[in-house]
Amino acid sequence: MRFIQLTLIVLSLLAAPATLFAGEADVVDVTIQSLGNGKFRINATLRHADTGWDHYADRWDVLDEQGNVIGVRDLAHPHVNEQPFTRSVTVTIASTIKTITIRANDSVHELGGATFDMAVPHP
Repeated sequence: MRFIQLTLIVLSLLAAPATLFAGEADVVDVTIQSLGNGKFRINATLRHADTGWDHYADRWDVLDEQGNVIGVRDLAHPHVNEQPFTRSVTVTIASTIKTITIRANDSVHELGGATFDMAVPHP
């Protein structure tokens, strides 16, 4: 009986869609460069086991110290064969903000993977 139960569990896992196993999107690295006048170029490197259009890292956000979204980088397509991958966005950051947090989103789990904190290099 136990063998049959284990066999059913294994078969159900094998039949599960690959989207269940891709996990959450993680931010693994961030760089920030001052462009002057309160504008900054932020490069974020994400890692996610994209499986295609049904499950991929679809966005990353820039947050201030209070958790307010101050910038968004939408990702227009899956990066199945490019992992990890880096994309950039330019945002305006007030001089009162000393640290930002970058978080990633994926099309199935949404938020929840590893985030990355970075000091803002105000001139």
